Amino acid sequence: MKPSKDEGYDLVSLGEILLRFDPGERRIVGSRSFHVWEGGGEYNVARGLHRCFGLRTAIASALVDNAVGRLIEDLVLQGGVRTDHIQWRTFDGVGRDARNGIYFLERGFGVRGGLGMMDRGHTAMAQLKPGDIDWKPVFSHGVRWFHTGGITTALSESSTEVVREAMIAARAHGAIVSYDCNYRPSLWSSRGGRQGSIAVNRSLMPLVDVLLGHEGDIARTASASSNGPVWHTLDSFGEMAARVNDEYSNLKVIASSVRRAQTASRNDWSGFAFANGKAVEGLHFPMLEVLDRVGSGDAFAAGLIYGLLAGREIDYALNCGIAHGALVMTTPGDSSMASLAEVEHLMNGGHAATLR
Repeated sequence: MKPSKDEGYDLVSLGEILLRFDPGERRIVGSRSFHVWEGGGEYNVARGLHRCFGLRTAIASALVDNAVGRLIEDLVLQGGVRTDHIQWRTFDGVGRDARNGIYFLERGFGVRGGLGMMDRGHTAMAQLKPGDIDWKPVFSHGVRWFHTGGITTALSESSTEVVREAMIAARAHGAIVSYDCNYRPSLWSSRGGRQGSIAVNRSLMPLVDVLLGHEGDIARTASASSNGPVWHTLDSFGEMAARVNDEYSNLKVIASSVRRAQTASRNDWSGFAFANGKAVEGLHFPMLEVLDRVGSGDAFAAGLIYGLLAGREIDYALNCGIAHGALVMTTPGDSSMASLAEVEHLMNGGHAATLR
């Protein structure tokens, strides 16, 4: 892994940034006002690594140059993520040529699950093609880690090839490549569903160093583990990860958060990792109280990546991801509002008493 340098980035993410409309405690249909956040799976990782862990991060993406696009940019800048590699597309006045993605999200509570309503068709990011981003200047000043995932590959066939192009460039410049499979049924509905996502993931696996996912994301054929939430024991995760590593020996780390939703507002939360031929089990948070679960998987990825970039053992990196994800679920919005001190306090068994 590259050492940290004064110039360049610790991490660059490639992915779409959306504008999220949050009705708070209300339902979408009955709301007359919404809080606005920025969000997006790959972006959330970059933001968490900067805001919580103090690393230098940037986002490669595409936005339409209008008031909504500039609002998204302003929110990203407030999060401290560099925007140098955002591609800006001309606004045609109505969004026929390209548009910025938005989504509405109910958090859910108790027996009522969360509800996400996406409005992200024909976005600037979905239309990105190989060659649109010149990756040489992105990586030439030094990038230690490159992160992307299955949400970006799902946007379009061309965005899949942009991911492939970026991974090849990252590896050529000595950056670690991580990929979060992050399956979203709505995004793959027109591209072969679960089996379509598996085919794309398998084609990219030889370019990946750190996999965030599980066997169901890359099995030759869709299986029971390809659909629905996954919950493991240490033995079952170790056996699963060993099978994946046997097929893709280039993978250095395989990690997965695991969640069992008892209700929308109480989740069992934990994670596992596999490195150097050994599986490790992380912290368990049974019946974790949840305010807003969106972005917790991205926070898990950010904490894990921080631990690995810091040169810590896999146990620390895994627990850092689990604790960071748990804290992100206690605040509204996709993004991390935690600090490293809070994460390590929770990792060390700290309590939730009020600090005065």
